[in-house]
Amino acid sequence: MIKARRDYTLIDALEAIDPVTFEGPVWRLVRDGRDPLQCSASGGRWDDGTFDVLYTSMARTGALEEMRFHLMRGQPVMPSKVRYRMFEIDLALDRALRFLDLEALAAVGLKTETFGRLSYQQKTNEYPRTQEIGEVAHFLDFDGLIVPSARVEASNIVIFCDKVEHLRESTLIDHGIVDWLA
Repeated sequence: MIKARRDYTLIDALEAIDPVTFEGPVWRLVRDGRDPLQCSASGGRWDDGTFDVLYTSMARTGALEEMRFHLMRGQPVMPSKVRYRMFEIDLALDRALRFLDLEALAAVGLKTETFGRLSYQQKTNEYPRTQEIGEVAHFLDFDGLIVPSARVEASNIVIFCDKVEHLRESTLIDHGIVDWLA
């Protein structure tokens, strides 16, 4: 895939932000039987599909609500045969790009009025700028993003898998199957 011209204003803005380190637990909810450290280029909120990422949350509730949004996909009822397992991952990042709040994201050109408020079908109206931010951060050799969750009062951490050398060696704690009705 040929990458379109990058936004030089965005490059300058992200280069001006000092990277931060992060060490601590993050939460990831995956389909039962899937490797919780399996990365993918999903074309989600913070990746444009040109590099592998791992979406995690700093809060258990953040991981639950993100998955609930994607599972519901505008349906009125949760799919009944869904079996997902919650994992806690001990993560270390050396050069993360952190946005503390929506105001910080607005400063790099994200229209925050509808952030996380659009329906599943409208999500692509919101993703182009967030994907640009992720792609430029990856290009600038950040190893991940620390960003506000679009679902709950929590931060999500988006890991750029090719930039985190020891990701596969992270300690995992399996918290078991999630009971969606609890």
